[in-house]
Amino acid sequence: MVRPFKKDINFLGKRRIFFIVSALLVVIAIAALPVRVVNFGSVLNFGIDFVGGSSINFTSTAEVTTEQMRDAFESQGIDSPIVQTTTAADGTAGFIVRIQTTDAAIASSIADDVVSALSLDENSAEVTTIGPGWGEEVTRTSLIAFAVALALIIIYIAIRFEFKMGVVAIIALIHDILIIVGVYAILGREVTPNVVAALLTIMGYSLYDTVVVFHRINDNASTASNHSFITVANHSINQVFIRTMNTTLTSLVPVLAMLFFGGETLRDFAFAMSIGLVLGAYSSIGIASPLYALWKQREPKFKKLFQKYGEGIGTFTAAENLQD
Repeated sequence: MVRPFKKDINFLGKRRIFFIVSALLVVIAIAALPVRVVNFGSVLNFGIDFVGGSSINFTSTAEVTTEQMRDAFESQGIDSPIVQTTTAADGTAGFIVRIQTTDAAIASSIADDVVSALSLDENSAEVTTIGPGWGEEVTRTSLIAFAVALALIIIYIAIRFEFKMGVVAIIALIHDILIIVGVYAILGREVTPNVVAALLTIMGYSLYDTVVVFHRINDNASTASNHSFITVANHSINQVFIRTMNTTLTSLVPVLAMLFFGGETLRDFAFAMSIGLVLGAYSSIGIASPLYALWKQREPKFKKLFQKYGEGIGTFTAAENLQD
């Protein structure tokens, strides 16, 4: 058990708890994927931008309810239409309905029939159709974006700090992304390009939190000669903890505002961002830092310090840049 410095929170002393909680969350997230495939036929609820289909935007729908709109589409032979409510700038109610039809003519005919069935204005429906080829291209470019981002992260941290930090940072990012994907699988929320954009943004926030902690650990470890690496790492986390929390909270406030008060497009982005910001702050302290500390402590220099001091604290010297 890590014996923390005076007034320090014993984060790394609780690393087993962090690992168990994270392992459970990741297992649940991974298990949710095949369960969704069995029940719904796909790993995630991908939007039409990924799988192709048609999006029909209804405006000025007056007193029409979500159930009435869904029933109108189902009466046209459409299985499981995705119906979302919208509000125009002038405050009038509307709907966005997504269906799997990739034929523009058929989608327009269905929209006209629904307008007639619900006695809406004939100009109240706007149809957008995306073919499966476009969906495949969006999926391919999204995967490339993730792969390039992960590679650049490893390269940057390896050059700026060391390779071990880059590997651990990637593990923390994968941890965050797996849990977010699991949340989307469990809740059945639609995965849109806005969600992909949010995930890429989350990677940046998570990396920032991790690099801040790593930078402080690196500085302290270079001058500490009478302490085990884990003790130095725990003290470093405490030194930047308030900064990390302030950064996370100030970023989270506008994201929550978008989530609760923004339109549907903003909510897609904000939902993923809100989960990612919390996970990013957690993983930098609960996953990246303890994994890095345990890995570094195997190096000959720090192994000797561990053998001498264990996970407790030694005696400070005047040259050490550590503050109690």
